[in-house]
Amino acid sequence: MAENRASRCTEGVPCWVDAQLPDVEAGKRFYGELFGWTFEEWQGGSVRALKGGEPVAALAHKTDGRMPTVWTVYFATPDVESLARRLREAGGQVVAAPLPVGRLGVAALAADPEGAVFGLWQPGTHPGFGVRHEPGTFVWAELYARDTAGANIFYGDLFHDALFGPDAQPDFGRAPVTDVFPTEMPPHFLVHFRVEDCEEALAEVGRLGGRVQAGPFSTSYGTVGVVTDNQGASFAVLER
Repeated sequence: MAENRASRCTEGVPCWVDAQLPDVEAGKRFYGELFGWTFEEWQGGSVRALKGGEPVAALAHKTDGRMPTVWTVYFATPDVESLARRLREAGGQVVAAPLPVGRLGVAALAADPEGAVFGLWQPGTHPGFGVRHEPGTFVWAELYARDTAGANIFYGDLFHDALFGPDAQPDFGRAPVTDVFPTEMPPHFLVHFRVEDCEEALAEVGRLGGRVQAGPFSTSYGTVGVVTDNQGASFAVLER
């Protein structure tokens, strides 16, 4: 559907997700069975996940064992350099400076004032999601923060049109860390994938060697279960 195309995204709308994994082949087996994804070789030795032939995510090999095994959400921007400047001025940090990814686009990693890490994506030949909001695809990103009022100010200024504009469809919420996680958990983004039945998805995660961290529980945007995959990367499944 046209409204699901990342090329139509306003700056600040989630447009892509990827996972940094120690074992990409194990990741293909896990997510292929869980979400029905197929895979194709992609940029820099990573693989692109497809659902119904449309791109939905990427799995990449984690080259530095000291780095976390994690899913990262990327927010769309027409000008990543300008957004990075505004982000610094607002109290955030640029963790990895904007870098071209072949002809696909320009990527950067950033952190908000509390340290929650997220990506920025300026599209080239790769606009982002081919489909989203459907079962087995990205549907939501929740920021778990210590200071939700501060997060609302930071992201509200940075991504104002995406969050509050007349055509806002942000796919992005904010909640206190302690709503779901122990108090010692640092602020972070949690990528949500849509499923038809949350309880069945949680059982499948366990069968595939993953672990249920929390849920299922009800939210304003659906029924959620928080899990880790068989390599320790956290994500959520969302029934809505």
